[in-house]
Amino acid sequence: MADPAEATTNQMDLPSPPRGSEPARDGGSAFLCSLCDLDQVHKISQLLLPGLAAACVDSTTGDLFRGPASVAVDVRKDMVEFLGRMSESYVAESVLLHAQEGGGAAAPATPDAAAAPAQADPDSEAAAPEDAVEGEQLQPMDIVSDFLEDFAASKRNLLSRVSGWLMSETREDKVDDFVQEMETNGFWLADRRVALAETLLRNLDYDNTYHCGMGFDTAEELAAHRGECRFRPVRCGNEGCNATFCAVHSDKHDSACPFKILLCEQNCGQSIPRREMDRHCITVCTMKLVNCPFYQVGCRTDAFPRCQIERHCSDSLQSHLLYVLQVIHKQDDVTVDELKQRAEQLEKARSFIFRFSLIR
Repeated sequence: MADPAEATTNQMDLPSPPRGSEPARDGGSAFLCSLCDLDQVHKISQLLLPGLAAACVDSTTGDLFRGPASVAVDVRKDMVEFLGRMSESYVAESVLLHAQEGGGAAAPATPDAAAAPAQADPDSEAAAPEDAVEGEQLQPMDIVSDFLEDFAASKRNLLSRVSGWLMSETREDKVDDFVQEMETNGFWLADRRVALAETLLRNLDYDNTYHCGMGFDTAEELAAHRGECRFRPVRCGNEGCNATFCAVHSDKHDSACPFKILLCEQNCGQSIPRREMDRHCITVCTMKLVNCPFYQVGCRTDAFPRCQIERHCSDSLQSHLLYVLQVIHKQDDVTVDELKQRAEQLEKARSFIFRFSLIR
């Protein structure tokens, strides 16, 4: 049986959904999909612990009898309630603004909506009310970040307000240290922060840009939809990659996955994982551009692929021998014509030795 105290703590982590976000019990959809953009959920959840730490540190600055850990439970409760209220207020302002602009109130999503125009691209930024600069839009994580800053400001004590504390490196160090302490002690587990982040995302995403708002009458219909929902979690199919993301981000991940196998960028014909491509191209690739081995003694042929070194040296044997002899006899009183004759003799001797080895 679950511990009532723990159940209360779990419930405390989740703000109440805003009015109108629950499906109607009479005639409404009984089963909501509610799958979320995992990337946005992760970003929001990553903000919560530092936000809580900042509020706890600022509220106890200069206090000889209390430290951040002593107020963490109460501050977390206040923060969760604050985020719930702010998200409800935000979505109400967004809907009102949308209506004033002539868009009308957003209707709940239904299975029939699949035939309607596609929802906004989740890689684009979500609409925001008056706090957004005209022409710019805020993503949910930006909105939550602003909420957390407002909450931390409301918790600052007098010393925090009148001193240069907020701009000091000491404050940042204390916030970082307290974040580390909470993570070590498991004060606010990651799965609970993710649950809160999902709730906040659904609250703020009134136009279903970052979560699915589709409703269904039966569990079977919901299950069938979730197998095709653009926000369903999928795993990367590239060997060695364990990334999980929403189906809608599959192409985005595939274009950057370090484990994806690609043909060599220098067209050597080999297939290389993306993360090893640079090292391959500058080390072992047969199409890497190189200078002639006799470059230092005078061969100034333009750089060519490494795989062509043997052919180049064979085609340029006489000139290479000439360059070498010039270096050897640099201090001697020998003319260029004499050096050319010696190079021809060496080349003939090489050809004779090669033919003799074939006869044997």
